[in-house]
Amino acid sequence: MKSYDSSKYRTPDGYTADIAIFTILSKKREEKAPPDMKLYMMLIQRAATDSEGNPNIEALKWAVPGGFIQPEETGIQAARRELLEETGVSGLHMRHFGVYDTPGRDPRGWIVSNAFYAIVPEASLVNRSASDDAADVQLFPIEEVLNLDLAFDHRQIVQDALALIRSDMLRTTLAKNFLPKEFTLSELQRVLLTVTDDSKIASDPVFFARAPKLPFLELALDEDGQPKKTTRHSYRPSRLYTFNDLDVIESIYG
Repeated sequence: MKSYDSSKYRTPDGYTADIAIFTILSKKREEKAPPDMKLYMMLIQRAATDSEGNPNIEALKWAVPGGFIQPEETGIQAARRELLEETGVSGLHMRHFGVYDTPGRDPRGWIVSNAFYAIVPEASLVNRSASDDAADVQLFPIEEVLNLDLAFDHRQIVQDALALIRSDMLRTTLAKNFLPKEFTLSELQRVLLTVTDDSKIASDPVFFARAPKLPFLELALDEDGQPKKTTRHSYRPSRLYTFNDLDVIESIYG
């Protein structure tokens, strides 16, 4: 190590953590119909000034939560801290998904970002409140997010995270986090349609024929071993299903 001279090398001007947080919201349309469900994303609005009262970079633009990683922190530790400081949200299971280091991505200099993502039930975000560097925090429908003039290169971060959310939803049993323990196939279908318009899922005849054969779904049974049914979203009784404990690695709906 004595031969190592750090002055020979240029180091980044900053090291940050950015966090893309998604949820699914439902809205009841009419009494006997499954609720409409949409994918939403939590964004902060960057404050007009920084902590020292100076004009903020990308002021008042919407952005994913995030901030600078401190020397004593790992990236995930900084992500948890920044999320709490800016939005009041904590306790989320986040996953790392990318490093963003394109020259010129940040007008402040050579800033490298570690990006994290999560998709969580709305209850995990109910106590959100803007603070620290955030002037506001809101949930936006994903189609609106993609039309906003986002700060820095956050549009690319959002698009990359969205692709992973779609993969997670369609290749795992992630949908169970947005369903009651016992659910109808229509309810499952509507959760999946928040992230995809795949014809195998969007087509009722195809989906309802194939979904009951999926290895991780089972009929919900009553005490007599008979299939449970519900009329909560239909005048005709619909069978209820549950997810079993099968460890799915590559499950494909449809």
